[in-house]
Amino acid sequence: MLKQRVITAVVLAVLVVWAVMKLPLAGFGLLLLVVVLLGAWEWAGLAGLSGLRYRLMYGGLVLTPILAFWPWVRNTAFVAGWLGCVLAGWCYALFWMWRYAARPERQDRPATVAVAGVIVLVAPWVALMALRDEFGPAYVLFLFLLVWIADIGAYFAGRRWGRRKLAVAISPGKTWEGVLGAGVAALIFALAGAAALNEGVRWPWFVAVCMVTVGFSIAGDLFESMLKRQCGKKDSGTLLPGHGGVLDRVDSLTAAAPVFLLGLYGMRG
Repeated sequence: MLKQRVITAVVLAVLVVWAVMKLPLAGFGLLLLVVVLLGAWEWAGLAGLSGLRYRLMYGGLVLTPILAFWPWVRNTAFVAGWLGCVLAGWCYALFWMWRYAARPERQDRPATVAVAGVIVLVAPWVALMALRDEFGPAYVLFLFLLVWIADIGAYFAGRRWGRRKLAVAISPGKTWEGVLGAGVAALIFALAGAAALNEGVRWPWFVAVCMVTVGFSIAGDLFESMLKRQCGKKDSGTLLPGHGGVLDRVDSLTAAAPVFLLGLYGMRG
């Protein structure tokens, strides 16, 4: 299983680096769209939409706002306004998870989960497109690496020192020690990234943005875990050998990408 997981991770990493650095913006957007639609297929299952017809209809529901927003991804005011609303939604998701943790027997309505999925899936597409267009491929690649490194730090710190559970009703395997490991790994990488990206005197703000981004990436992971637990699923799908589904690989980015871009906008003023 570990060998399969490593092979899949290496293949995905190579594909991501190539797509971010080499594809034109339109090609990058199309590849992202494929990922989002695969995620929509899996999210439909989390919302209780199991039939082929309903899953395809849900994919169309996610596709519609992306096509509508595509001409606007270069409009900073539009992107900032939309992502500001999304950030408010993620803040509400923290309350949503807290409420569920207090009463884990409760089940959210399928319609609520379905609507949340549209927002969760569309937002990172808009954020990553705008990030690549305004700040360049290097910032997109940095964001991916930041989230991955934080995830790796959480995994190893949690396995080695994990004792205190973070949210046992949502994801029993996650610990506060894992969160600390994610924070330390992210901090080191953020400091290196600030130098590599020539942030100059703005580096403290850049590092702060990175740390907040990692915090929300953990929230994104927990949110999907909550929905999977309600459905009695371990993974969102089986598309990626050793890793589960597409959502299992991008759940952290769904929250991280909007927050990171908004942070960069705030730094720029």
